[in-house]
Amino acid sequence: MNTKLITLGLALFLGFSLNAQKKEIKNAEKAISDNNFPEALKELEDAKSLGILNEGDKWVIRYHTTKGNAYLGENSGLNQNLENLKKSGKAFNEALSIDESDTDAQDGLKKVRASLINIAIESQNNNDFSNSKDFLYASYELSKKDTINLYYAAGSAVSAGELEDAVTYFKELLALGYDGASTQYYAYTKDTNVKENFGTDKSYRDLMVRSNEYVNPEDVKSPSVKAEIAKNISTIYIQLKESEKAIEAIKIAREMNPDDITLIQAEADLYYQLDDLKKYQELMNIIKEKAPNDPVVYFNLGVSAEQLEDTEAAKEFYKTSIKLDPEYINSYLNLSALILSAEKPLVDEMNGLGMSKADNKRYEQLQALKTELYQEALPYLQKAYNAKPDNIGVLQTLMNIHYQLGNNEDAKLMKAKLDEIKE
Repeated sequence: MNTKLITLGLALFLGFSLNAQKKEIKNAEKAISDNNFPEALKELEDAKSLGILNEGDKWVIRYHTTKGNAYLGENSGLNQNLENLKKSGKAFNEALSIDESDTDAQDGLKKVRASLINIAIESQNNNDFSNSKDFLYASYELSKKDTINLYYAAGSAVSAGELEDAVTYFKELLALGYDGASTQYYAYTKDTNVKENFGTDKSYRDLMVRSNEYVNPEDVKSPSVKAEIAKNISTIYIQLKESEKAIEAIKIAREMNPDDITLIQAEADLYYQLDDLKKYQELMNIIKEKAPNDPVVYFNLGVSAEQLEDTEAAKEFYKTSIKLDPEYINSYLNLSALILSAEKPLVDEMNGLGMSKADNKRYEQLQALKTELYQEALPYLQKAYNAKPDNIGVLQTLMNIHYQLGNNEDAKLMKAKLDEIKE
């Protein structure tokens, strides 16, 4: 008889305890609806001390989601600090670890991550890249499948000058095999013809097109950023004066993708920064063999040949680049500048001549050589102008050359265009 009474009393106590726990959770939920978040957290702490975490999944999940909302605060977390947003996200993830289909926890986590990203964007707009980095990295930690936020966090770390964090994030991206290649889906509003980005959600973009509100869908593919990441790691190590680590980082990336031209280019760029131009040119020649029809490759070879003071080779590389892509303005600009660089020693010699008959004769010879340089550079500058008519440097150079060659009408035309741009 006594045993039954004791058992019954214990059952009554447990029932009272559970009801108390439920009451604390409900009180916390009510406090949140009243925007009294400190009170909500106090009620939740009381529920925990009463053993709510030892109860069934339903109430444990409800505890975690309520805790997530308490730390999220008002305005969906946009006014919250980083530490509370981290705690909020952790609470929602705790709920999802019990039931990954729980919609309250899913929605809560989405709000946390949206707030982290929005605050990061606002910080970037205010040039507070350090703060942006912290919020982006926190978003990544809450959902590690979204590696794009780790990539953006690394970029913000670079902008903040926090290079140790930047290299850590970039190396983590490489270890994860992050590629960054994606397709963005666009469409134009039917009424206003405004181009809108639907991100990576093709199905939603297609749905909006079928609704007849949007027209002219476009798919835009972004290239892999693997080589850029490897290059960034190397560049950071160079800034940190750790050239051996820079070389090691790029070699590891090359080993993962030995035939990736962009990674070979990144390694070549590294040696260029280290002033090892011979190694740079060696790697560029490998790229040339792998991509014989790429105008950018020949342009880069031209740049390295210039640095090595091999003027004739540089000219040929630029000319090949132009032949492969007649619209590649950088090759026109560099080739014309390279041609005109021969003008300075001519001018220096002319300025040093006297008034003798021999000097006058030499002056005329040098003037003729100058004219030849202008005539050689002119067609390349004209092509550059045709490709980009608002380039101030091209316009100024063309104007000066036309004046030197006596093409006064062409010179006046260039001056008029310059004045128009500067207004």
